[in-house]
Amino acid sequence: MKNWNIKKEVVSREEMPEHHRLTPTLFWPHLVALGVGAIVGTGILTLIGVGAGKAGPAVILSFAIAGVICACAALAYAEVATMIPASGSAYTYSYVVFGELIAWIIGWSLILEYSLVVSAVAVGWSGYLAPLLNIPVELANGPHAGGVVNLPAIFIIAVVAALLIAGTRESANLNAALVLVKLAALAIFVAVALPFFNADNLEPFMPYGFPRSGPSGSEVGVMAAAAIIFFAFYGFDAIATAAEEAKNPGRDLAIGIVGSMLLCVLIYMAVAATAVGALAYSRFANSPEPLALILREIGQPWAARILAISAVAALPTVILAFFYGQSRIFFTMARDGLLPQSLARVSSRGSPVRITLFTAAVVAVIAGIFPLDEIAALANAGTLAAFIAVCAAMLVLRRREPNRERRFRTPLPWLVGLGGIAGCLYLFWSLPVQTQTYFLIWNLLGVAVYLLYASGQAARTRDETASARSV
Repeated sequence: MKNWNIKKEVVSREEMPEHHRLTPTLFWPHLVALGVGAIVGTGILTLIGVGAGKAGPAVILSFAIAGVICACAALAYAEVATMIPASGSAYTYSYVVFGELIAWIIGWSLILEYSLVVSAVAVGWSGYLAPLLNIPVELANGPHAGGVVNLPAIFIIAVVAALLIAGTRESANLNAALVLVKLAALAIFVAVALPFFNADNLEPFMPYGFPRSGPSGSEVGVMAAAAIIFFAFYGFDAIATAAEEAKNPGRDLAIGIVGSMLLCVLIYMAVAATAVGALAYSRFANSPEPLALILREIGQPWAARILAISAVAALPTVILAFFYGQSRIFFTMARDGLLPQSLARVSSRGSPVRITLFTAAVVAVIAGIFPLDEIAALANAGTLAAFIAVCAAMLVLRRREPNRERRFRTPLPWLVGLGGIAGCLYLFWSLPVQTQTYFLIWNLLGVAVYLLYASGQAARTRDETASARSV
């Protein structure tokens, strides 16, 4: 515990042991595609139904609020990521700026975020695939939905794990191609559904009010929806985990983070407005495939089938991006000694195979058993903690090192940083009470693991590294 506030020194790639080095193979188009692939996915293809059930037509406003808060966090990420171009995202930034204990808590929260996002998207992908292939309910749903296990969700996780083991550059190229398929599918949805827009479907616009309200477990309102569909916007933070694998991190990280976020906000607003205008929200609320359902209800089954096929083909881009991010978070924590160092070894191709297999096992269990809405809500709690840490890190560095070179400078930094922190805190308050309780329990468990294992292991790793350098 005596090392709780010790800060991490970021070392160059050349100073790291060869078996701990990641290979830089990605350019900024790969990072933009990684960001768009992560952001545009389950949030808009499946969670728009969950959001509509909580906010009604005002789900459009929920998307806007979540988008503004995420934009503040994205700007903070872009500045800090170019100042600290190391793998690990918010975990590493917290280690450098705040010290080991805060870094562990953020890393522990990121484990929650990435693992649950991969699981949630796998469940969403299964929701589109099962009707296409007529997969029995027992094998396409977890116990919560009357099934035994969600086999399609487990299958797609295994496929993505195999791709990442094959190589980062190869996975990024495939991801870029599938992102284009996904964007084309959303463009078809807007083009087909927009002519059916009916202003009457927007009345009443805010049937459940603005703030979170209602009994625990069934909270409704614009902010209750925003706290859930916030899940739809993050993904740009996965780009930050690619810092050590970017060819020119000082330039490429900022382009990837800010560019992908701006593009996705525009896409989401267009799709959300089209969806609630084309069909009464009550008819697609809580559907596992809301956009395809809307197209069928307005008499366009051919477009619904195209969308469903595109979702099956392209949703794995979200799984790939977040799976990639999770494996790099695990990898960096293991390299620092906070997790077993043996997990941080890379293969001859420069891929962290052990950590990838470990990640696959964790997320496959979650995806095979748990329901989508509970997964998304708990994942949001972990993300909000990370976003708060990065916004705070940006502001601390502005005060601590005002003259340090910044390849990207956040405009109006204090307004953006404090706005991001306040917005994330409000979204956290708007989450279901049950989710907040689970998040607290998760972090109490994390602090116990830190005290009993991680702190001592990290201290030994630092001593071994110092001895090796002196020799």
